[in-house]
Amino acid sequence: MSLVTLLPFIVLIGAMFLMTRSAKKKQQQAANMRNDMQPGSGVRTIGGMYATVKEVSEDTVLVDAGPGVELLFAKNAIGAVLSDDEYNRIVHGIEHDLKSDVVPNDASSLTEADEPAAAAASDEKSVDLGKKVEKDEKDEVEEPSDAVAAEAKTDDEPKKTDGDTDAK
Repeated sequence: MSLVTLLPFIVLIGAMFLMTRSAKKKQQQAANMRNDMQPGSGVRTIGGMYATVKEVSEDTVLVDAGPGVELLFAKNAIGAVLSDDEYNRIVHGIEHDLKSDVVPNDASSLTEADEPAAAAASDEKSVDLGKKVEKDEKDEVEEPSDAVAAEAKTDDEPKKTDGDTDAK
């Protein structure tokens, strides 16, 4: 047999070896994660239930799923051991204080020295274009002059023609 005929078989065997090696590595990491569980840890089962570990034995885990609800699971049924922050965020809706971790999406944090100028600018009366004006406030709102209103009216109206067009 020549090397050319053996090459596809060698490549196939090498690929199978690499795939089984990575699968074994993932299985080992999952087993280590399950063995490192401690009472009080938050977990997610492979079925998607979140609970707190109460007791860990050799093959089973006793979890507290709620007030007065204790469930016994096989260790293999634990999909993930969660950090305290992640567990509280998912189960209790408690957000971790991420203010120091947040990157602003605008340049406002870069211009902190201009805050007094921004505060002075915000003291001016802002105009809300979508707001309906009350009778008391009509006196404060400036009315457009008659000349500007007439000019705007003439621009809006289409010009009348006698039906002739310039097209030839």
